[in-house]
Amino acid sequence: MTTFANTVLDNLEIELPSWAFGNSGTRFKVFGTPGTPRDVREKIADAAMVHRMTGLAPRVALHIPWDRVDDYAALSRYAEDQGVALGTINSNTFQDDDYKFGSLTHTDKVVRQKAIDHHLDCIEVMNQTGSRDLKVWLADGTNYPGQGDIRGRQDRLAESLATIYQHVGTDQRLVLEYKFFEPAMYMTDVPDWGTSYAHVSALGERAKVCLDTGHHAPGTNIEFIVAQLLRLGKLGSFDFNSRFYADDDLIVGAADPFQLFRIMFEVIRGGGLSDDSDVALMLDQCHNVEAKIPGQIRSVLNVEEMTARALLVDGEALAVAQDAGDVLGANEIVMDAFYTDVRPMLAERRAERGLPERPMIAFRDSGYRETIEAERAGGVQSSWGA
Repeated sequence: MTTFANTVLDNLEIELPSWAFGNSGTRFKVFGTPGTPRDVREKIADAAMVHRMTGLAPRVALHIPWDRVDDYAALSRYAEDQGVALGTINSNTFQDDDYKFGSLTHTDKVVRQKAIDHHLDCIEVMNQTGSRDLKVWLADGTNYPGQGDIRGRQDRLAESLATIYQHVGTDQRLVLEYKFFEPAMYMTDVPDWGTSYAHVSALGERAKVCLDTGHHAPGTNIEFIVAQLLRLGKLGSFDFNSRFYADDDLIVGAADPFQLFRIMFEVIRGGGLSDDSDVALMLDQCHNVEAKIPGQIRSVLNVEEMTARALLVDGEALAVAQDAGDVLGANEIVMDAFYTDVRPMLAERRAERGLPERPMIAFRDSGYRETIEAERAGGVQSSWGA
């Protein structure tokens, strides 16, 4: 690899979601497994194991109130002892009866204020943990035509976000996630990148868009959205996963590694992995039938591999072919990079950094899984929503 490529790979960091280590399932069933964490500290310990195996995952995202504790400073110290740091704080306004007809968009000012106050509580968590990003995802929307005033809901959302943004610190950011549909089936209040972009642009420089790779209609050109948001300086973060259900949640690159390759090519081209980039890469996945820690290891390795392949695209040759209108020549340059097996090079690179050459095998042989299955017998396992 070139010096540039190695520098880019050195900058590759992927934040892990605490909830990925809890029990999860389909829309119809949550499956329990031995060794599942019973509290946030055990989630952090498992995430730290992924980082020890890969060297790619130095931060853990928290979900409030799922990961609520009495002393966040102590939790931060525990994470540091495990070799990781606490990252993005994710809010939750979708599991309370008061939010049945909306949270930040609700017609009732009392309910809106409750949702706003929750986000202010999340900002206080950020203050105590040193976290930079507050990520907002809303389930707000309507199921039927006429159920709500589309324009009025957008006005109330803008007002609520502006109130929250006033409390975001100078070294902090608000990132607004969007979702094509679900659970709102007729009209979702933040359904696409354009809506998110419109709201964060109105807020200010410290408000950006969060792009979830699973939150799009089939056939959407996600790398176009990536390129556009980077071009506009408004891509704040990623949530990596694959769109297998109507939603997302499974291992990124598992079904369409070429899409992940194309996305990472645009991330690199747009400076998303440069030394001064503030774009955050994170997984947002739940492991339903596969083991959770290996599932996270596999996920971050998929991102690393497609990043390494994207770095092999000959940019100069590609520009020449594009300028000459050489359609097939340009495509061949891209495909040659995609089809290159970079796994031996990445294994060698890991060995040079004191990491396991083959992380999946190293984890299997570590005995960690057997240890936590024995130590975590009893108690209440963490699950989606807890």
